[in-house]
Amino acid sequence: MPRRAPICFLLGLLLAANACRSHRADRVVIGSKFFTEQVILAELLAQHIEARTGLRVERRSNLGSSLICHRALLAGDLDLYVEYTGTAVTTILGEKPVGDSTAVYQRVKQAYAQRFGLELTEPLGFENTFAMVVRGDDARREHLRTISDIIPLASRWRAGVGYEFLERPDGFRGWAERYGLRFAEPPRVMDLGLIYRALAEKHVDIVAGNSTDGLIETLGLVALEDDRHYFPPYDAVPIVRRDTLEKFPQLRAALADLAGKLTAADMRRLNYAVDGEHRDVASLVRSLRASKGL
Repeated sequence: MPRRAPICFLLGLLLAANACRSHRADRVVIGSKFFTEQVILAELLAQHIEARTGLRVERRSNLGSSLICHRALLAGDLDLYVEYTGTAVTTILGEKPVGDSTAVYQRVKQAYAQRFGLELTEPLGFENTFAMVVRGDDARREHLRTISDIIPLASRWRAGVGYEFLERPDGFRGWAERYGLRFAEPPRVMDLGLIYRALAEKHVDIVAGNSTDGLIETLGLVALEDDRHYFPPYDAVPIVRRDTLEKFPQLRAALADLAGKLTAADMRRLNYAVDGEHRDVASLVRSLRASKGL
């Protein structure tokens, strides 16, 4: 009897591990980064795949940064998530983006296939670039239209950014250098969900937001034109493991259905519905799918 206990214990571990693998093998796992738009897009992928293929989908939203989601893909903990092409080039590949949206997309598609065994499907139809945002009354008073217009003001202004924008290679440091900006103090790092309120309440004077954020217009804020073309294209595109496509070949057609289906205006409305009106993501996505004939 004393010798049987370890054997039973090991057998139990093996059975549990096999059960976990079996549980994981019969479904598609979709992840997202840690902001509203990503949660919406993950839900859109999940609902459409469920409806189109009958596959079971596990949702893992709000995982964190691009690097976290990318590593989860490589480890097999995720099957797919939505990334932005400019982020893929700079943050994941560590390269300088070259060319227009098509060129950047093709570079990411080629490199991801060769280096990681990952596939890009067709872009969803919209770009979400970084938006450098100021208060509307400041824009009107100082005649601010472009980022270059704030150069004379920066020495007395305070900037607010999310942690990822502060650290990423296409983020704050390179942006400030491109425009020759020197602010009154180091940038304040804050949660992306609070960044526009901080700007509106004058805790900071300029923030790094996203071009599809619905709160920009609602709060009377203004996104400045990137007149020195610092930011690369950031087209939203699903990225999926190649072995997942081989295991579930019906996924390819389901994801193809979503190509070009979303506009930046669509995303601004959806983001505002969640952030400004506190509406339920799942019900919003069901309505969106119906309106798009999905």
